[in-house]
Amino acid sequence: MFLFVRQNPRWGAANTALVRWLPAEYEDGESEPKGWNPERLHNGFQLPPARTVSREIMTSASKWKDDSYSQLLVDWGQYISHDITLTPQSTSTDGSDVDCLKTCENVHPCFPIKALLYITYVYFSKCELGLQNSMTKTTTNAFGRSAVRQQLNAMTSFIDASAVYGHNQKLESFLRDLPGRNGKLAVNARFKDPKGRPYLPFVTKLPSACHQDLQGERVECFSAGDNRVSEGLPLTSLHTLWLREHNRIAEALKHINGHWSPEMIYQETRKIIGALHQIITLRDYAPKIIGPESFKHYIGPYRGYDPSVDPSIANVFAAAAFRFGHATISPILCRLNESFQEDERFPHLRLHNTLFSPWRIVKEGGIEPVLRGVIGSAASAVSADMLLADEVTERLVVLDTLKQMDLAALNLQRGRDHGLPGKILAESQICHSNAIRLSSSYQSDSNHSTPCLKKQTKKTHIICPSLCQQTVFLNGRVDMASLARGTCRQCLISGVHGGDGGPNCFQIMNKLLLCSFGLIHHHPQNYETRPCTEFQIKVCRWLFYISSISKQLHQQLSSSHQAF
Repeated sequence: MFLFVRQNPRWGAANTALVRWLPAEYEDGESEPKGWNPERLHNGFQLPPARTVSREIMTSASKWKDDSYSQLLVDWGQYISHDITLTPQSTSTDGSDVDCLKTCENVHPCFPIKALLYITYVYFSKCELGLQNSMTKTTTNAFGRSAVRQQLNAMTSFIDASAVYGHNQKLESFLRDLPGRNGKLAVNARFKDPKGRPYLPFVTKLPSACHQDLQGERVECFSAGDNRVSEGLPLTSLHTLWLREHNRIAEALKHINGHWSPEMIYQETRKIIGALHQIITLRDYAPKIIGPESFKHYIGPYRGYDPSVDPSIANVFAAAAFRFGHATISPILCRLNESFQEDERFPHLRLHNTLFSPWRIVKEGGIEPVLRGVIGSAASAVSADMLLADEVTERLVVLDTLKQMDLAALNLQRGRDHGLPGKILAESQICHSNAIRLSSSYQSDSNHSTPCLKKQTKKTHIICPSLCQQTVFLNGRVDMASLARGTCRQCLISGVHGGDGGPNCFQIMNKLLLCSFGLIHHHPQNYETRPCTEFQIKVCRWLFYISSISKQLHQQLSSSHQAF
């Protein structure tokens, strides 16, 4: 267990409820998601199926590149989101053992996404995905009755490298090389890369569900502090980098401090790795996302630990706002050689051929071709008529099912499951905007924008005629197309307020990107409380430039290139 906020040790802890900035909106006021009863009217209109919204508004067969950002920006966003958020799926509580992969009924814990009648793809059945409700935290009101359903965050809410080390003691112990008594993490016992460098260990439950090379030896799913490590090759590559970096630093610390115990080496190394996560995220990633001027003006440098701030992740952030990166996913994974040209041995791959396929790391050159590819290729741009690539709306691969899924529909359905308020309510109450002004701004944007945006705005209102019921996730995508950054999305990501009476922007940014308030004072149980000194913080910032992380990410790049 990790105690981050001394006065309130449950703030930001793993397996605690996501916080609400606005009251949840459920059909029955307590737990039923919007759309649970398809005949129910919302502000006079039926909710369109999530799949309809995805197909008609959000899916694009083609994407163009935005040279302002590398694909690594997208992949780091996915990686760091896995470090701070994980909403487990619920299980049946009535003993019925309902299989959500087979039922098309809205029965707890199943909230399936219904397929459209005119779909011609043979891999779609009556239900595209048997989505399960997110796991909830049971609470009661003052009268002892069940209160509004809240969702859990299984990860710690801090940027603390828990994706590397795990969020519970059992997983942490499994990932450590305890027999070696060297403070290192365990490595793969079967495979190494072409240069003899280690890979992540495999999961213990065999055979694993990861896809296989039919002509070769089995390669199981990898194991790390987060169980989504094998979702994609870039994500696996970043996890592998941090494994190697931990062991490199641990070995150096042991050499410098021969009197240190294995536990001391491990904990000090972990503290450094956590600090590096924060540095990369807050110095390099976050300013790219919200804009350097906004970051400088509203966030600025670290100003000290604030024990009054609850750093717990907000539900709207986890289930909607921080999913903005899905629109920038490239349908092609580039793999490059040492000259940053396409590798003839390992050609580019369609995205769906890279999902849950760790064998491609082990048997196709290791992580270097992948890392060169995400650094050397541009992220996908977002425009009004090109929101999400069809690679993720038509061919998304999910373990334990042969069906191919729709990421946009999943996000929309998940937002309904979490009871997220509609877009206008979110903007007006969180961002202190005026709902009438926001409604008219849609007309204004449409009148002074490109034909594509006019068409997209009109289509959005045809599919979702009730503006107040359009989801934060959907409108975040449309806003991104019409503005450099959508007003609602920018507010939710950066905490730019411009109003009074609400939490200040620094607190909101602490909730979202969490700065480094918590980790600077974090300490494992039964381990000496010793926050990073100012000198150690400076060393960590300097260390980033000379560490193997920097060397591997920037190797052979000219000075004009940036990793993000």
